[in-house]
Amino acid sequence: MVYKFVVLSDEDESFVREFEFLDSHTLMDFHNMIQEELEFDKSQMASFYLATDNWEKEEEFTLFDMGAGSSNTMEVAVLEEIIFRKNQKLLYVFDFFNDRALFVEYTGESNEIEGRDYPVCTNSKGVPPKQVVFGASSRKLYNNIIVTDDDDEDDESDVDDLFLNGDDEDTLDSFGKDEALLDEEDEE
Repeated sequence: MVYKFVVLSDEDESFVREFEFLDSHTLMDFHNMIQEELEFDKSQMASFYLATDNWEKEEEFTLFDMGAGSSNTMEVAVLEEIIFRKNQKLLYVFDFFNDRALFVEYTGESNEIEGRDYPVCTNSKGVPPKQVVFGASSRKLYNNIIVTDDDDEDDESDVDDLFLNGDDEDTLDSFGKDEALLDEEDEE
């Protein structure tokens, strides 16, 4: 049996890839096909996640055993064992630092076409997203923060008052005296 998938990106609406896999293929086969088709650097980490209808992450399938007691690797995840309904959704996270992913949806199945090698990309439109984008999420999340470099000496006392309630001088002086007394006792 042939399983059909569509792969989309939320970064570019024109990006579409359609793939066909045999039901006996694994998520590792899917990973390798995506890597090859999108010309990604194969040394980068990636994971598949089963996803809800709202694209929320559920069960993770890692590139290799992470040693956390879970044996959910791409290598052992056979498509016919994890795809159980039409429109089953998966996320393919390819940039962990910026939490970027491709949206993968199972669209149906068909009979194997004689003479066709599987897996195969049957439709390729649009430019794929860049595999790694430096600082992308920080610009999106923190673009309204204003950082100033004021040299106000008054700010220091405000910070002391905020955290130490103005009691820092007495406490620090007595702390130093206690240490001096301890040092004298050690000498005797």
